[in-house]
Amino acid sequence: MNKTLQTFLLGASIAMGVGAIATSPAQAGSLSGATIGGTAANDYLIYDSNATNTYIVPNTTANLQKVLDGNATSPTGNVELRASSETSGFDFTKNTTLSGTIGGETLTLSSLVASDWTSAYGTTTFGRYWFNQALIANGLSSIVGTNIGTNLFNSFVVNGGFQRFSDPNISYVNQDDTSGLISIGLAGHLNATNLLLSVLPDSLKPLLLGKDIKASEVVKYTYNGETDYLFSFTATNSNLTELSDAKSHSGSYEVSFQGLIPIKSSRQSVPEPSILLGLLGVAGIFATQSKLKKVSG
Repeated sequence: MNKTLQTFLLGASIAMGVGAIATSPAQAGSLSGATIGGTAANDYLIYDSNATNTYIVPNTTANLQKVLDGNATSPTGNVELRASSETSGFDFTKNTTLSGTIGGETLTLSSLVASDWTSAYGTTTFGRYWFNQALIANGLSSIVGTNIGTNLFNSFVVNGGFQRFSDPNISYVNQDDTSGLISIGLAGHLNATNLLLSVLPDSLKPLLLGKDIKASEVVKYTYNGETDYLFSFTATNSNLTELSDAKSHSGSYEVSFQGLIPIKSSRQSVPEPSILLGLLGVAGIFATQSKLKKVSG
């Protein structure tokens, strides 16, 4: 065999083998064994979706798992925890939870109760911290710490603002198997200005009029002995709207936290068939080349 041709074939075979390894897709895990619990375990809604709308479906285990299998590109449906948070007589001491296993670890996501908002968080309360972050993220940092900012916060609380942001709509829960990062999708309004205007007095509404406010609802998580809160002020267009109001679920907010890197099973550690074939091809070329050298010698 022509030596140049041998070299070319050897290089091509190595390239195919290495290419198969390099292009092997990264694994991504999702929440499994999803269950609903908490002190208000029946207060939730499941929304499935089609190409344009989300819509309520029965609260079954199968539907719950189905709507959580999306991702940032395709958030699909969602499950709303503590769905009655905006109704009259709402009991703000009870919560609804979503629990499951991801990467071999237990994860619990929860709606918020009143004591979450008033609990100590750094040098202030979580409620005040979140509210200030919302102002800063939406171009209103100049009023943080001022009388106007305080009046805005007090009006927000008195008019039920905390309840309004305590019922997260969870659209997916995924984990990067390499880094361990856990990402959670929160379905919300692409423009949340009207949500804030509804809990402010007329005298303070001019502060927000004309603004494109982005703010997700807040989700509380417990994982590996740690409990904290997640929220976002950055949204992408979900290309979906809730069927009955044509505006809810239009924004997809992704929040994340660092999880433990999953321990790969023996099955996961076995190379993909394409990789094995590539490596066998490389080995075959080396064996052939060795035989040719012996014959020529």
